[in-house]
Amino acid sequence: MRDLDAAETRIYLEFEYRRVHCPRCDAVKQEKLSWLADSSRFTQRFEDRIGQQCREMTIKRVAELNSLGWDQVRRIEMGYMRRLVEQHPPAANLRAIGIDEVSIQKRHTYAIVVADLDQKRPIWIGGDGRSEEDMKMFYAEMGKERCKTIELAVMDMWKPFRNVAKEYIPNVRIVFDKFHILRHLSDALDAVRREEYKRVSEKDRSFIKGQRYTLLSHKANLDIDGRRALGMLLKANKRLNKAYILKESFEQLWDYNSAVWSLKFFENWKAQLRWSRLEPYRKFAKMIERHWDGIVSYCNPDNKVSLGFMEGLNNKIRVIQRRAYGIKDLEYLRLKVITSFIKEP
Repeated sequence: MRDLDAAETRIYLEFEYRRVHCPRCDAVKQEKLSWLADSSRFTQRFEDRIGQQCREMTIKRVAELNSLGWDQVRRIEMGYMRRLVEQHPPAANLRAIGIDEVSIQKRHTYAIVVADLDQKRPIWIGGDGRSEEDMKMFYAEMGKERCKTIELAVMDMWKPFRNVAKEYIPNVRIVFDKFHILRHLSDALDAVRREEYKRVSEKDRSFIKGQRYTLLSHKANLDIDGRRALGMLLKANKRLNKAYILKESFEQLWDYNSAVWSLKFFENWKAQLRWSRLEPYRKFAKMIERHWDGIVSYCNPDNKVSLGFMEGLNNKIRVIQRRAYGIKDLEYLRLKVITSFIKEP
């Protein structure tokens, strides 16, 4: 059996094991050795080392370094990740969870990802979409006892997520994800940009053309040329200037610890739309009013959790998908995402 290499020298172990006849089932049983991997071709520590290397490198590169086949490395990595998941199950007392969907393939193919926001790690990925039936699979796998401990659920404004949460955890406090809301606001700003491009003269269009990224980015993230272009655009178009200022100021809503002051801020923000002729912003304000309870609940000090973790998790999943290009196995993606947040034993 192949064991850990010593520098560039491969090491193989030759050993004997017992085989006994079982009179009860009339079969020959082989001795189980704890240091031998289930594949019976490598030692367990060799497979663990391969799994650890796959956390940092691609399967192809690990196969080249260890003179193994691509399929062998993938199978070893799958076994290693399953052991990690078994050794680090979800917490028995889940308090705060984050729910989001992740794109698996093109043409609107999704899976649901759920994370423990206290431990800041994903604990479940599954479903064939983002319907209520897909969401119920998570609660069924967690079990009634673990679900009873959930007090807080952070999610976007997708109705099936809310419905299932209320069904399985009637007393759960729902907080709508800040970054999904700001994405809707960015879409509204982009809609204003398109309207203005159609409305203004050919001369003024030169300030708007090609500035979508500049307009939608935070000013702190822009370089010198980007800030200069943004300044010229906002001076040239008063309506875009108004929309940009309103977008930048809206994030202040999540800084309040009082629902009363949060509501006053939103009412003042909404009042600025009265004579602005920013129709996409009015639609956005109406959406906020419909979902106000889930937005303002973040003002409760008990509901202060990391809202940015789910956004970062989505970015991490996209990186994993790019590294695993060509692998369309949802089980592999599930294990890869969950174990990427588990620290080495």
